[in-house]
Amino acid sequence: MSETVVGEKGMVVAPHFAAAEAGAEVLRAGGNAIEAMIATAATIAVVYPHMNSIGGDGFWLVREPGRPPRYIKGCGSAGSKATIAAYREKGYDRIPTRGPDAALTVAGAVSGWQLAYEYAQSVGGRLDRQTLLANAIAHARSGIAVTRSQTRLTREHFEALNAAPGFAEAFLVDGQVPEVGTIIRQERLAETLDHLAHAGFDDFYRGDVAATIADDLERIGSPVTREDLARHEPRFRQPLSVRLSDVELFNAPPPTQGVASLIILGVFERLGVKRGESFEHVHGLVEATKRAFLIRDAHVTDPIIAGDLSVHLSNAVLDREAGAVDMRRAAPWPQVALKGDTVWLGAIDANGMAVSYIQSVFWEFGSGVVLPRTGITWQNRGSSFSLDPKARNPLHPGRKPFHTLNPAMASFDDGRFMSYGTMGGEGQPQTQAAVFTRYARFGMDLARAVDAPRWLLGRTWGSDHTNLRLENRFDPDLVLALERAGHDVEVLDASHADLMGHAGALVRRPDGRILGATDPRSDGAAIAA
Repeated sequence: MSETVVGEKGMVVAPHFAAAEAGAEVLRAGGNAIEAMIATAATIAVVYPHMNSIGGDGFWLVREPGRPPRYIKGCGSAGSKATIAAYREKGYDRIPTRGPDAALTVAGAVSGWQLAYEYAQSVGGRLDRQTLLANAIAHARSGIAVTRSQTRLTREHFEALNAAPGFAEAFLVDGQVPEVGTIIRQERLAETLDHLAHAGFDDFYRGDVAATIADDLERIGSPVTREDLARHEPRFRQPLSVRLSDVELFNAPPPTQGVASLIILGVFERLGVKRGESFEHVHGLVEATKRAFLIRDAHVTDPIIAGDLSVHLSNAVLDREAGAVDMRRAAPWPQVALKGDTVWLGAIDANGMAVSYIQSVFWEFGSGVVLPRTGITWQNRGSSFSLDPKARNPLHPGRKPFHTLNPAMASFDDGRFMSYGTMGGEGQPQTQAAVFTRYARFGMDLARAVDAPRWLLGRTWGSDHTNLRLENRFDPDLVLALERAGHDVEVLDASHADLMGHAGALVRRPDGRILGATDPRSDGAAIAA
């Protein structure tokens, strides 16, 4: 088990050591938490390419000391040629998950960097883009060592990924899956990042990089055009929040599932569970998850269509949903589940500015498409659209797809502030709830709360399972109690399973000390400045 890291001059948490170190270097150079997060996000896009890319989306929660968090939405919309009719004419019954037809939405992550960079400067940031992207560029040029998870996921999805334009050239070695430790260089991506560092992040959408991206997308047959890139804009929005007895929780609004993460904790609070790691703890969170997912699936879609979902966080609704939970029996399941490949990154600086950030390409390596002249791996986030016009999330040009991504924050009445999150698609709200309740409700050390055995209701990481899966470190008596309550339980042959996601957390105490923890399931680190 990893240990909780303690510092006072700032800290960064990321699921890859090199990304955390890039952010920590920025803090040491006098940068703030936002600047550190841009450096971390750029580096993680290089060193963890199976989990995220600058060809994906990103969502920010940023909190200045003494002020409520602000939310940055850096997610793209479906391309102008992405119509139900066009996909039907190609013979599709559903949107493909790989290849050019899966690369159907604008990538919004870099636009989020731009808005965050402007925000950082407005609150005293003074580091230039070249400094913030220097580590990412250096790693792309000199090469990255392939991690265990990259090798495993490339092997598991080899056939589909190998068929995607540009993938073999970028991420295979002589047509074969690279072994762990193999050095892979991304020279085109280095050139792209270097250009953005000098020309500005907006060049991704309205400059030379945009023109090159659009030309490559057109050549392979993607429905995203240069005009789609030029129309894209990031936005500041109000985060969703819910009040518990001693803490205010914050998360992202539609098109993300942030509302589900807040509902889970709001419902669980009302169940009156007194003991952590008990049957009541795990059963209560699983049943709260079912209630939250039913609301999520009925209401979360493009934000213009979804509207304000804060009504679902009212006392009346949370009381109603808690009343529907049977603390002795499991409710029927499953519902439709989603998977996803994502990274959660967190930073807190010495002044108390905090960031919770999620960056993703949806599935492992996204669409699998790697644009040849920029080295950008393009996401397949649009795969969550439906080709049924009557569905909750039907495909339509300009519409934003459903996102599993949801960064989390918590502001405690005693002065503590927590930035936390995870990757893992359907598992994100569940792991957030596990980490938060273990730390904030049952007194676990932060590192133990992240390390402790986890569960997953539904599927992620490409699995078709919809049952309740548990890592094998749970007490056998607890497993038996869950089975007797009617849960379809499967105990995994793993103590720290990748499918449970890669979580992380930071807590700033009133005395200025910062606690950080990263997930032993990842290749990450919590690094103090």
